[in-house]
Amino acid sequence: MSFTNVYEDDRRAAAYDKLEFPGTYFLAFRDLPALFIQHIRGTQALDFGCGAGRSTRFLKRLGFEALGVDISEDMLSRARLRDADGRYLCVDEEGLGKLPESGFHLIFSAFTFDNIPTGEKKLFYFRELANRLAPDGKFVNLVSAPEIYTHEWASFTTKAFPENQLAKSGEQVRIVMTDVEDDRPVIDVLWSEESYRQLCQQAGLKIINMIKPLGTPEEPFDWVNETAVAPWTIYVLGR
Repeated sequence: MSFTNVYEDDRRAAAYDKLEFPGTYFLAFRDLPALFIQHIRGTQALDFGCGAGRSTRFLKRLGFEALGVDISEDMLSRARLRDADGRYLCVDEEGLGKLPESGFHLIFSAFTFDNIPTGEKKLFYFRELANRLAPDGKFVNLVSAPEIYTHEWASFTTKAFPENQLAKSGEQVRIVMTDVEDDRPVIDVLWSEESYRQLCQQAGLKIINMIKPLGTPEEPFDWVNETAVAPWTIYVLGR
């Protein structure tokens, strides 16, 4: 499989461009401000795989000087339209040579590694990103938990894909977003916690913190499985 952006085609890009933090996505971002306060010292941030800039704008609202990078120029064009003063840079899959060599206090990645197809590519980017951290910088990697592909959710459905139940790390899984007009399935690559731990070790990174956010009954969403099963995993990594 090649490294392509799942949101490259115009219909999907347009749908994703309008998405903010509804439903299940709320849990992915809810705990990040407190996590950043706990672990990040400094304001220079890199948003790796920023897409249409949703997560870059999120970092900027929290006071970070954020640079968003992505392989899709179309998605970056949408990011620039929404954030004219933002900093966005197109990179290619061969590396991050256009970026500064080091100095980021925070490197943030929201769902990007769900779409990088092979362990070799994941390891390549783990190493590239680790090399660009400030001495005390942290890499916060937000990814889909394997369970997201085998349950029903406020913002996703997987019931049409029973084969997901048997998927192993590195294999394709399918999921449909219900908060956007585009109801075509998104194809992701399953990656287990054990596989991420191996990646970290190979890349010279250590897991400083790991969060599996759950919903609460008090939150203003019609949770399905979110209060019992975590759909996301947030890794805080350091060198």
